[in-house]
Amino acid sequence: MAEIRAKICGLRSLADIAVAAAAGAAYAGFVFFPKSPRYLTPDAARELALAAPVGLAKVALTVDADDAELDAIVETVPLDMLQLHGHESPDRVAEIRTRYGLPVMKALGVADEGDLAAILDYSTVADQLLIDARPPRNAVLPGGNGLSFDWRLVAGRRWLRPWMLAGGLTPENVAEAILLTGARQVDVSSGVESTPGVKDPARIRAFIAAACI
Repeated sequence: MAEIRAKICGLRSLADIAVAAAAGAAYAGFVFFPKSPRYLTPDAARELALAAPVGLAKVALTVDADDAELDAIVETVPLDMLQLHGHESPDRVAEIRTRYGLPVMKALGVADEGDLAAILDYSTVADQLLIDARPPRNAVLPGGNGLSFDWRLVAGRRWLRPWMLAGGLTPENVAEAILLTGARQVDVSSGVESTPGVKDPARIRAFIAAACI
């Protein structure tokens, strides 16, 4: 079986970084969305990013951020990737990628087959795609809601860019999700928390162990 790469998103402490790295995470996600319980300021994220060992990719999650917000993040935090989790258009994705010279991952919400067409539009401008559950209509958060979607919708699909499966993944279901979809990358946030915004070290270790079996 090909290597499975796990992203632990919403890390907020040096202990989180240490646990994720030791467990074998490929990506560490920092959330720059003030409404999220996982929100970090650029200065706080900088401390964590500097503590991340070589090989742990540092990803900034933003939601419809303007250039001023992105400038503040990129100038402060040593990053490996930008994750766009809002309503950014393909043109905006391409613009951000050019402006900052960093790889860009575009998150796309899926609830039914009609949502899959947009994935093709973004696969020509983003470096990676994050296929997530579409949030409920009145949701405050664009992700990290602990919701999954019908994984059969993306089973066996291939796009022009590498993609990552997200949405409601947990240590208990990630192996099944990988088996059903063929995903080679998985993302988790609320599924490894004891309370919103507080990561559980045992669940982080269990998630990565289950994903990599």
